[in-house]
Amino acid sequence: MDKDLAADRGSSRRFGIVSWPGCAALLLAAAAVVLFGIGTSAPHWRPLGYVPMLVSVLVAWWAQREFGRDLTIIAACLALISSISVEADISWTNIARMGAVLSAVVIGPWLVTRHWFGDDTIVFPRRKGQRWSRLEWSWLLFVIIVAWLILPVYFMGTGVYRNWPPVTEWHEIVRLFFGVNAVGIWDELFFICTVFALLRKHFEFWSANVVTSIIFVAFLWELGYRSVGPLLTIPFALMQAFIFTRTKSLPYTIAVHLLFDAIVFLTIVAAHHPQLRWIFPWF
Repeated sequence: MDKDLAADRGSSRRFGIVSWPGCAALLLAAAAVVLFGIGTSAPHWRPLGYVPMLVSVLVAWWAQREFGRDLTIIAACLALISSISVEADISWTNIARMGAVLSAVVIGPWLVTRHWFGDDTIVFPRRKGQRWSRLEWSWLLFVIIVAWLILPVYFMGTGVYRNWPPVTEWHEIVRLFFGVNAVGIWDELFFICTVFALLRKHFEFWSANVVTSIIFVAFLWELGYRSVGPLLTIPFALMQAFIFTRTKSLPYTIAVHLLFDAIVFLTIVAAHHPQLRWIFPWF
């Protein structure tokens, strides 16, 4: 049993997705879809997302106390996130608001599970003393190439770049760069180290990964990755949990994400400034 990755130190008994705990997890994922996905386009539907969220928590507690505790933590975090808008907004006020809430849903679960429950499921493994392998370096290069080829088609071809503010001043570009990278790091700390880890404790890898990815992609939809965005964000979310589990390295997982986000940033800036589209000469 691996001692470096808490996701592999869960309960000896893991539930199938076709079970009451599985039903609870899927209900919570459905709640995220309503809150962050459907609710973004149809705000009057958003409050309905709290119904499956509440039911999921009740079912989880009924199925097993420990699972109910862990799913409640995830549900509470999603409820807190849903209290603010996570649509792209680089004003200092929104940066401060999002920073406070998104920090709380990372720090809070870690403090509660570690110091109240005495549970070390949520960890941030660094794989100290081990160099990245040739395969891992190759994957970083692969991510850069694929992102450079695909993201301009997605952002500019569908027009979703308009979901991000039209940055014109240098300080707006700096804030956009900061925001894209900060959210990218947070994605891994919350969705992978927290949500995925807590679910992995109770489910097999792919069950936990799929449920986490649904929640992750719903969040990204509200952030701005709409239209055919899920065709990109679903495989990306699935791969990030796989990479985290295989490498047991949070820094490496974040590096993959930030390289992808670097191309996202360049694409958004180039889309708003046609004179910069030489960065993607083939598009």
